Amino acid sequence: MEENNEQSQLARSVSWKDGMFVALGVPLLILPGLFDVGSMIWALCIFTWTMGVVQGFIQNIAYAEMVTTFPQATGIPGCAQTVFRSENPQKGKIDKSKFIGAFASWCYWFAWTPVVYIFSGLIVEYIGVMFDLDLSDGMLNLGLSMLVIIIVVAGMFVLGSRGLEGGGKLALVLAVISLVPIVIILLGNIGNFEFSNITDAWNFPIAGQSDLLSVILILGCFGLGQWSSCAWETAAIYGPEYKDPGKDTPKALFGCGIICLILYFLVPFLMYGEIGQSGVEDAGYHSLYPIAIAAFGDFGGLIALVVLIIAMILIIQTGYLGSSRSLHSMAMEGNLPGWFGKLNSHKMPVNAMLFVSVFNVMLMFVLCVLPMVGADTSVMTVLSASAMGYAIANFVALAAFVKSRRDPKFKDLPRPFKAPGFYTYVGIIMCCLQIVLLVCLVYWSYVASGDSILAAILGAVILMCFIPIWYMVQKKSISSE
Repeated sequence: MEENNEQSQLARSVSWKDGMFVALGVPLLILPGLFDVGSMIWALCIFTWTMGVVQGFIQNIAYAEMVTTFPQATGIPGCAQTVFRSENPQKGKIDKSKFIGAFASWCYWFAWTPVVYIFSGLIVEYIGVMFDLDLSDGMLNLGLSMLVIIIVVAGMFVLGSRGLEGGGKLALVLAVISLVPIVIILLGNIGNFEFSNITDAWNFPIAGQSDLLSVILILGCFGLGQWSSCAWETAAIYGPEYKDPGKDTPKALFGCGIICLILYFLVPFLMYGEIGQSGVEDAGYHSLYPIAIAAFGDFGGLIALVVLIIAMILIIQTGYLGSSRSLHSMAMEGNLPGWFGKLNSHKMPVNAMLFVSVFNVMLMFVLCVLPMVGADTSVMTVLSASAMGYAIANFVALAAFVKSRRDPKFKDLPRPFKAPGFYTYVGIIMCCLQIVLLVCLVYWSYVASGDSILAAILGAVILMCFIPIWYMVQKKSISSE
């Protein structure tokens, strides 16, 4: 299927505000990582979360240039596929250079699609603590988890199939619903804020680790944290749908980034000041629950948390739409079967959305059953595996940015948004940083999961599954020539 096929093109009907509002679910991504990062490095996480957003600004300046240089590409996965392919592939031979961009897109898809599972799991956690349910009962946990995720993916499919413009309007409402409760919950308990809760919670070197290994674990926290603190680059994935990509893309990106910078400092800062390290560890993954109850009492706190649960639908929508568009982009580039490229009458990738739905339902089922047979799994298992995919995707995307500036095929293309000339070197440095963060993240997941390599295995298996799929698609394409 050719990319210029009119029937396969996404509709240009989205303003920068629509894209920004859909991406504004990103601040909620901090919630599952608050406990995982905080339990490892304590209040130092205030620094790592904030600097993670700064890292996002550095990277996203490069991405803003690249996605406006290739306005038909679907965000950074589409750009990677456009840059990494041969200009004149040999007839009858597989264009192996295409695999680089294709694999990056698959990694990017795996970085975003588990958002549906992770936040459906968080919804289950909050429901459990609100109604005092014993989720250690494997069958109860399995039943509730499957009910929640089936309702979630069915709703996402119905809403997403109607078009992003409508989704952007819904996201405007949900953005207010989601961001305001977090701030209100934290500010409502400001009377219990004690700065000593922060100053007394510095954990360096990390218990049981040398200074060097402590630094590696802190970098691992950056590797895990960038999955959320840098993830507002998803606003760029709607490049083919913006009415004016050259202007709309950077506006959507940096508008969302400024809001993330404020919240990624404010949330851990207030949380630690109000409940301290012991409160963070006692709360676990439902970290806002004790703060909400302390601020508003049992009834008012429950209302605040119900609104927060509703708001989690926004970040699920962000992951759902972003991951489905990654699959659509790969199908358009001939890196996945053409089935994934099918659009409905609203120009939405319905088959890709269906696949994302089924994948997350299966993921929820498997990871609920594994603990029942003795395997130790948690939200962190999928979160760290997904973050590994995100680091690889960023590595290739940043390399694509550098190549787009240096390759004679691309360096003279119009750039509606242009980063400074020295940014080629910034791209090289950030590209190398992703390798460091990936290695440190693998070690972090090993330590955080009690010397288990399950997260690394999960990430490797899902990512490596793409190799035979891609090879079969290329062989089929050659045989049909």
